[in-house]
Formats: sequence, structure tokens, C-alpha cells
Amino acid sequence: MKQLSPAELITPAKRQSLEFTSRMDRQHLKALGILIAAVIGLHLFCLNALAADPASAPQPAPSPASRPAKEMADVPAMRLDKTGQPSETFLAAHERFLKLKTKGPIDLLFIGDSITAGWPAVGKDIWRKYYSAYNPANFGFGGDRTQNVLWRIENGELDGISPKVVVLLIGVNNGGDPGVVAGVKKVVAEIHAKLPQAKLLLLGIFPRFHDPVNPPWAARARAFTAQVNKELATLDDGKQTRFLDIGDKFLDERGFIRKEVMPDGLHPSAAGYQIWADAMQPLLAEMLKEGK
Repeated sequence: MKQLSPAELITPAKRQSLEFTSRMDRQHLKALGILIAAVIGLHLFCLNALAADPASAPQPAPSPASRPAKEMADVPAMRLDKTGQPSETFLAAHERFLKLKTKGPIDLLFIGDSITAGWPAVGKDIWRKYYSAYNPANFGFGGDRTQNVLWRIENGELDGISPKVVVLLIGVNNGGDPGVVAGVKKVVAEIHAKLPQAKLLLLGIFPRFHDPVNPPWAARARAFTAQVNKELATLDDGKQTRFLDIGDKFLDERGFIRKEVMPDGLHPSAAGYQIWADAMQPLLAEMLKEGK
């Protein structure tokens, strides 16, 4: 019997199938080669683009040392705007206060944030009635925290003046920062250092929110304010520093802030400034008399 060669053992149908498979394998390899070349080309293009524009290259995360430090309530700090630049309105107010010192003697000086700043506008008639005889000046600026007042003091607002009494209300804008007590204490210390002959009337931080329990965080804010004021009360030495908490004067019997007194639950209306003036007047008159 004739022995068949390997080639003769393959049937025409099977040979056709093998040839088809071989052609497909060559096509797949060719396509794979094109794909690999494209990927390499794209990678090289990206590397060249990054080299030409370093700013587009991935940047490492900033180290902790390069990130802005959190402001401390007892460290002077300039107000910044949303872009991180010095606030133009803050600096303009600071310059206005510096110029105000040159217009004549100041016997009664108010220092604080927007609640204090509202006197010449919302409470102007009450201001004139109660304080015009004392050569008053108002160094209140909206949004200020203790560190911003410290910056203003450090940059000359109390230089060259000799008020008999300084009225200070600050701290509400520090929110729930536990450092607010240290911040207010530092402001008090700086006022005494700059104005050693002046007496200081330190006011407790006013309550916030109309409803004492709604929103839910209102109760926590009220409790925090009460604790801060309790600690600030220890600064009252009966002589150079007196502490006065008039917060309950703004509340009704349920603990609500009346809307006709503080329409937004924070800033006094004219009726609110009247309450402030009436509640403060006995002690303030005493201090002004002692300061003569």
C-alpha cells in the first residue's frame, strides 16, 4: 500500500480552511502593529506637549507648609477678599478711621464690627442724643473678627488719641471658634497698652437667631455665646475694665429675639439701638465721669 505524504493527507476543504486562518492571523498582527504604533506616537506627542508647556504638566500637591495657615483669633490679620488679596473696602475703612482722628479730640470711642458700625446710620438719632456731648467716634466695620480689630490697632488706629472711655463689642463674626475668648482678651490688652489712661467698657456678645432652638444650631450658638460671655466677665476688674452683658434685653420671655428689635436676628433696628443705649447708659455715664 502506497504511503501518503503529509501534504496528501490534507483534504482540499481543510487546506482552504488553513489558508483562510493564516490570512486572518496576518491581518490581526498587522492591525495590532498599527495600534501599538499609534499608542506610542500619542504618548510621544503628549510628552512633547508637556515639555513645551510646563504649566500643563501635573503639579505635585502643595506641602502643608505652603498652604495658608488658619487665622488665629488672637493674631492680627488683615481682611482679604475672595481672591485672597487685601480687601479694598477694609483698607478704605481703616484709612477713614485714621483720618477721623485728625478732626478733633475723641472722648468716647466705639470699636467693633457691623453691629457697632450701624450706629451712625440706623441709630443716628439715638447716637446724637446720648453721645454727641462726648466727642464720639465710631471705629466699627462690618464683618470684622477679633484678629481684624487687632490688625487695625496694630496699624495705628489708636495712636495719638486719648479717649476717656472705649466701648468694645467684638466676637460674633468669629462664630464658634473656641479661640474667640483669647482673641477678645488680646484686643482688651492691646487697647489698654495703647490707651493706658482710658477706661474700657467691654460688652458681651449679643445673642443671635430669632428662635432660640430653630434652626437646630441656634441653641448651640446661644449656648456658646453664653459660655464666651461668662469667661469674658472675668476681665471686669472694677476699675479700668468693666464688663456688661445686655443680651437678655433683646429677648422676650420665651427667649426669642423680637423682629422689631433685630429684624435679621443679629443687627439692631433703631429700637434695638435704643435698648442698647438705655441698658448701657448708667454704667457708661459713671465711667465717663470717672474718666474726667
